[in-house]
Amino acid sequence: MIRAARRAFLGSGGVVLLAAVVAAGCPKSKPAPTGEGTGDTATAPIPGAKPIRIAMIAKSSTNPVFLSARRGAETAAKDLTGRTGVPIEVMWLTPPQEDGQIQAQRIAQAVNEGATAVLISCSDAGKVTGAINDAVARGVPVMTFDSDAAQSKRFSYYGVDDRQLGEDVMGELAKLLGGKGRVAILAGNQNAPNLRRRVEGVKTEAAKHHGIQIIGTFYHAETPQDAAAEVIRVNNAYPDIKGWAMVGGWALFTKTLLTDLDPKKVKLVAVDALPTELPYVEKGLAPVLLAQSAYLWGNVGVTKIIDKVFYKKDVPEVVSMDPVRVTIETLGAWARQLRQWGFADVPEEYLKLK
Repeated sequence: MIRAARRAFLGSGGVVLLAAVVAAGCPKSKPAPTGEGTGDTATAPIPGAKPIRIAMIAKSSTNPVFLSARRGAETAAKDLTGRTGVPIEVMWLTPPQEDGQIQAQRIAQAVNEGATAVLISCSDAGKVTGAINDAVARGVPVMTFDSDAAQSKRFSYYGVDDRQLGEDVMGELAKLLGGKGRVAILAGNQNAPNLRRRVEGVKTEAAKHHGIQIIGTFYHAETPQDAAAEVIRVNNAYPDIKGWAMVGGWALFTKTLLTDLDPKKVKLVAVDALPTELPYVEKGLAPVLLAQSAYLWGNVGVTKIIDKVFYKKDVPEVVSMDPVRVTIETLGAWARQLRQWGFADVPEEYLKLK
């Protein structure tokens, strides 16, 4: 189940502490000064300093969570440029759609174009591991975020414990359903290692609830339209479905399910809580969202790379991120956090909630 307290390090240049989200509480953020290798004051530009170029390769340039990560990376790069005196650039080399082979090509492209380091979320670990290892062999360190390539020579991974996150999703759904009912798993890209582990976690937790029956695991292209269409298709085929365990938030990036599903008949628990997903909480269709602080994938990722390549600091092999539990009680606080991260599309009515 969700641990009583969740922490996440938030950045808008500096680092902000997102406090515990407890069962009856709500997330609060406050400034928390931290060196993290970047110091606390700006540094005068170093004349003639060679730029540090970080190639960022997310899974898909059309997925809002990765656009948030890009924003976080670029904010960190701007802040760290001021702190180090060295120009720090983010090279956005993310393919338009999920494709592990194209990601591998983009890694090679980054190296050939003089990237200092690579920050990547792996669509298919098997397809990118060789390219990661080649980059490292050529002196370009690689860090993964969100979706790891654990068998590669990357120096660090930043993200959630995916198996635990899957268990949390199913645990929340089981509570909403009173421990019984037929449920389905929405699983995105079948080749993504992080999503496979989440699905495993969902199934592990479901086995603890004898009244829960999983009718299937459903994969799809990771676009809002494809995900929502898959949910509707499956719901039509199995009209007695009581719940969906969504290991990603794709289907909630569109309003389709708000009109096509009845919150009195079916409940959703999903990963992520971006502005477009918040109405699902308000309407009671998704009473619980488990938010990954996607902005931090880029912000913390860039910070850790600078720690390694500029400050020559040791970086842990795994840098953990805890998800944040977003409910109707915490909706206002989370909406304000999203606005602080630069999301202009947060509905104004949510910003006014307590």
